Amino acid sequence: MRRFLLRRLLQAVFVVWGVVTVVFFLVRLTGDPAAFLVDQTATREEVAAVRARLGLDRPLLAQYAEFLAAAPRGDFGLSIRERRPAMAMVLEHFWPATVELAAAAIALSTLLAIPLGVVSATYKDRAPDHASRLASLLLQSMPSFWLGLMLVLLFAVQLGGLLPAYGSGTLQHLVLPAVTLAAAPLAQNVRLLRAGMLEVLQEEYVRTARAKGAPERRVLYRHALRNAALPFVTVTGLSLGFMLSGTIVIETVFSWPGLGRLLVQAVPGRDFPVIQAGVFLFGVIFVLINFAVDLLYAAVDPRVRLS
Repeated sequence: MRRFLLRRLLQAVFVVWGVVTVVFFLVRLTGDPAAFLVDQTATREEVAAVRARLGLDRPLLAQYAEFLAAAPRGDFGLSIRERRPAMAMVLEHFWPATVELAAAAIALSTLLAIPLGVVSATYKDRAPDHASRLASLLLQSMPSFWLGLMLVLLFAVQLGGLLPAYGSGTLQHLVLPAVTLAAAPLAQNVRLLRAGMLEVLQEEYVRTARAKGAPERRVLYRHALRNAALPFVTVTGLSLGFMLSGTIVIETVFSWPGLGRLLVQAVPGRDFPVIQAGVFLFGVIFVLINFAVDLLYAAVDPRVRLS
């Protein structure tokens, strides 16, 4: 266990370092942010003064060395646009807005997928199974931004404002973006659970449980589902990470005041510190989610050993 934790810690450090390093150099290829902070009639001296104030006049490697020294402390400098600590801005938008949206979406995609996947496998090649597979195919085929716009058109326009189209603050504001974000993972989870359940239901221990007279619900949810859940656990954990990053599109469509929308606004403004802080946070979250999935694997299946 100790070797496993040490190895994963080293891997995590390497992955996060690689991600933030790539982003550090890529954002600087987009142009000079000083051009956004001066008037169009500004002289070269005025632009140079702004670059010096931002620390962008120094050699790139010197900037990178300073960045690496400060990043582990969570210090990514001041936002170029707002002159506030970048990490503080990122955390303000991440919690609670982005976390709330991602948590609602993962809850929907997980809690709905379990009964739908089990029913689809139980009624294989019958009407419930066909309906489930068709719905899953449609949901996975729809781009999230298009689905979001269609839901806005239906619930906020055609149904007379039944649900708000943008903003946050109430449960009604959360419904449309959460459903949009959960749609594709829900379809994927249903198909995955169906495939796993179909395989497990053919095993001898399931037949034995039925032969002993165990209730069908107990056979499905206690014996079969637990053994079919390993791929589902992995995909659900990774889905949470992708949902957090996928909020960039959803938050823009619904004007949700989360981290995704903040990054969308920071990119065209070349707000390097905010972009770097946001990517760093996403990288750390992905690493932690993968680690949690490994631990959950061992809890779900005693045959799995961490080494």
